[in-house]
Amino acid sequence: MSRRRILSGMRPTGPLHIGHYFGALRNWVAMQESYECFYFVADWHVLTDHQGGLGDVPRYSREMVADWIGAGLDPARCTMYVQSAIPETLELAWILGSVAYVGDLERCPTYKDVSSKHTPPYALLGYPVLQAADIALVKGEFVPVGEDQVSHLEICREIVRRFNKTYRDVLPEMQPKLTDTPRIVGTDGQAKMSKSLDNCVYLTDDASTVEKRVRAMYTDPKRVRADVPGTVEGNPVFIYHDLVNDNPDEVNDLKTRYREGRVGDVEVKKKLAAAINRWLDPIRARRAQVTDAEIDSVLEAGNRRAREVAAETMAEVRAAMYS
Repeated sequence: MSRRRILSGMRPTGPLHIGHYFGALRNWVAMQESYECFYFVADWHVLTDHQGGLGDVPRYSREMVADWIGAGLDPARCTMYVQSAIPETLELAWILGSVAYVGDLERCPTYKDVSSKHTPPYALLGYPVLQAADIALVKGEFVPVGEDQVSHLEICREIVRRFNKTYRDVLPEMQPKLTDTPRIVGTDGQAKMSKSLDNCVYLTDDASTVEKRVRAMYTDPKRVRADVPGTVEGNPVFIYHDLVNDNPDEVNDLKTRYREGRVGDVEVKKKLAAAINRWLDPIRARRAQVTDAEIDSVLEAGNRRAREVAAETMAEVRAAMYS
């Protein structure tokens, strides 16, 4: 029996960090066991808010694929491809744009946020149309998202629904596949990891870099000495311990002593750095084995497979429109 199809992607804007892993990659790896998975490098999506040259995008794209493989994606069990290598994506996006209502697109939370500050480019307004084309082109049935992204996907579903109603029912209405996406704050205590703020632990960081980043991590600002009881809840150091430390007894002991003022930040951070490095070791080892030739091979095969599916979909779309 054929497996249900999953579609997801990431923008190539720089190295991946552990927020990407727990927010998406962990789920991607698990889903490749049970679904037919298409994972794409969303290089055209970079244009929605990019205000400069794209010279780094090809390098970031290849590095991201290496990160994916390091994190556990298996090219034999999923299709990895580059969005811009599938020209049918833009054709379908233009077609879907003809049935998309501006009012619907303006509901997109990202667009509303940006437009409240300055005039956004058309590409940002049309982001949901391109997103709908990405999903519909491979006939993705499910899209892994967190609850905060369901509204974005509903706009895509409405666009596809309107195409099917206008012409013929040929495109599946994508459904959200809710995934567990834990809140991962930045190392500086900011609400979100950000490459621009460099408040991340990257999947490619070596052991000494991890130790340096952890030593500088934000903790409880009210705790001025090790003998002062500290707050565990919302404390970035303990958020990371809960995510990656494979020794729950150690974590519970640290939390108890921290609350009672019987352990210093130095010990807590030292054990966190060790836990992160244990967790990263297999990812770093797999990634180190990924060669340029392997990336070429993976993307060549993935682009070919995606183009085959895209051609089939577009043949059906054109037939529905011109029959």
